[in-house]
Parts: sequence; C-alpha cells; structure tokens
Amino acid sequence: MESALLRSSTRLCLFVWLSAVVLSVMIWPAVPALAQSSAQSEAPVAVVAGEAIHDADLLPLVSGQLQQLRRQEYEVKAQALEELINQKLLESEAARRNVTVEELLEREADGKVSAPTDAEIEAVYNQQKARINRPLEDVKPQIAQMLRESRVEQARAAFFKTLRDGADVTIHLQPPRVEVSHDPARVLGDPNAPVTIVEFSDFQCPFCQRAHPIVKQLLAKYPSQVKLAYRDFPLQQIHPEARAAAVASRCAGEQGKFWQFHDRLFETQLPLNGPTFTDHAAQLGLDTARFVECLSSDRFEALIEQDLQDGNRVGVNGTPAFFINGVALTGAQPLTAFEKVVEDELAAMRRSQPAP
Repeated sequence: MESALLRSSTRLCLFVWLSAVVLSVMIWPAVPALAQSSAQSEAPVAVVAGEAIHDADLLPLVSGQLQQLRRQEYEVKAQALEELINQKLLESEAARRNVTVEELLEREADGKVSAPTDAEIEAVYNQQKARINRPLEDVKPQIAQMLRESRVEQARAAFFKTLRDGADVTIHLQPPRVEVSHDPARVLGDPNAPVTIVEFSDFQCPFCQRAHPIVKQLLAKYPSQVKLAYRDFPLQQIHPEARAAAVASRCAGEQGKFWQFHDRLFETQLPLNGPTFTDHAAQLGLDTARFVECLSSDRFEALIEQDLQDGNRVGVNGTPAFFINGVALTGAQPLTAFEKVVEDELAAMRRSQPAP
C-alpha cells in the first residue's frame, strides 16, 4: 500500500510543477519590463482626475497584508522542503539497506507502534464525549484509527530526526524578515543581547497570558543572548479593558516599574480596571496619586496608537505576535518554537564571524 509520505511526495511534485508554471507566467511578461526606462517603470497604476497614483502609494495601505502573504509563502515552501528532505533521506537510507521505503518505514517506525488499548480509547472518548454525542461503540474504530495514526506520525518524526542527525543537511531557505522598532524604555534583559524579541501583546488576551511564562523561560535560558521588547496591541473590539491596561502599564513605567506591573497584570487574574490598577501600583510601592493622575490623562494615547499602526504595518492581526530579529512567530507557541528561531539566529551569527 502506498505510504502517506509517498502520497505527500506526489503532492509536493505537483506543487513544485504548478509553482514553476505560475512563476513562468509571472516572469515572462516582466522580462520586457526590465529593459524599460526608469520613467516607464514609474508609470502610474491609475490616474484620477489628472492625478497619478503610483505603486508606492499603495504600500502604506497593503504592507501588513503583503507581510502576511510573504510569511504564508515561506511556510508553504518550508513545509514542502521538510517533506522533500525527509523523502530524500528515506530513499538514501532504504538504498543503503537494500530495502524499499515502505519496508524501511515499517521496520523503523510504523511497525514499532502499539495498538491503542480500550482504556486509552475510552479516555479520548470521555474527553470529547459532549462534542461526539454518540455512543462509544459507534465511534470506537475511528478513535482507535486516529490514535494509531497519531502514534505513527510521531514515530516517523522521531525516525526522520535520527536520519537528519546522521546526515549532512544544510537549509538555505530563509524566513522573511521585517524591520520592527521598539521602545528602549520597555526592554527586558541584557540591552546588548544580539537577539531581540519584539512582542505585540494585549493584557486581556488569554493567549498572551499563556505565552507569558514561556517567554520568561526563554529569557532565563538565554540571559546574555536574548532581550524582550514590549509593544501594545490592544484588541479593543474583543478586549474592551486592554487599552486601559496598556495605559496603566505605561503609567507604572513612568515610575520605573513597567515590567513589575506587566507581570502582575498577566499573573494575578484580576479584573482590568481602575481599582485593580491602583492596588497594583500601591503594592509595587508607586506614588499612587501620581499614578492615578496619569491614568486620567491622555498622554500615552498617541504612543499606544503608534504601536498599533506599527503592528499593522508589519502584518500583526492578532496577539501575541513576536518578531525575533525580524522573523515572525505568532500565537502562544511552545518554548521549542522560540528556541528554534533563537538557535537559528545564533548559529547564523557564528557562521558570519570571521575565522580566528
């Protein structure tokens, strides 16, 4: 029976062929344009009442969407590349052992997977019982199949890692990067750290709250190599208290306690309102009268709005959104996801250093 990996490879070949066709269609009409004069290349995309609109005029309106598309393109290519690398490694190892790819996978991955027990199937059923809304016996084969496929996938991933560790694989495909500025007054960690994480976050966002301890673990693991810069991205339509919390955190920052206040907002599970903010300020030893005056002012509104605009410009459409030296990582990702990007950045820096 044809393996899932081989089917994936077939899809990949089709994807590559279609990409080549699309790329050729895109490039062919562009070739003559390369020979055009500078004046011709700056031809307007539209003219309205005698006033020209140029391509550059569109960029401020669409830069965020374009960044998202570039990231999606990279993710598709990266996934395809990963599958192709695994296929190449499998074929090479199968040839070395003089077996087929299917036999190799059965021997090293699929055949090592045990069948799920009745207790395991029942545990999954009980977790999803309300959603399934059918008797266990009706769905037992499907749950068993799902568990087995998940285990096969894990076993294959472990085998691919073993093959990768023993092979000479160099990946040159790079994720898109964007220039993301940050506020030096809201930076945590060694200011000279070579890796800068810029976080766009929302104090009322549950996913931001979930990411908070993970980022702290990352900073603890790389104390001299990674620093964190915070930027506000309150999603007011769904988090009506987030903007007030952003103001409060900046008011605490006026008195040198931004990060302490930031941690309390994420860790205390209290309502985000004036009395809570004032209580946090008092417990942190702030001048509460000065803090309350700050809360009632509007001096941080323009700065918060600037954070929102900058986030939109680089393609932020949800929180938390992280940019690790300009490489985007979105959502409440596991620690390993952050570590991979950080390690890639540190490795690239080591490669760029001249040999002693």
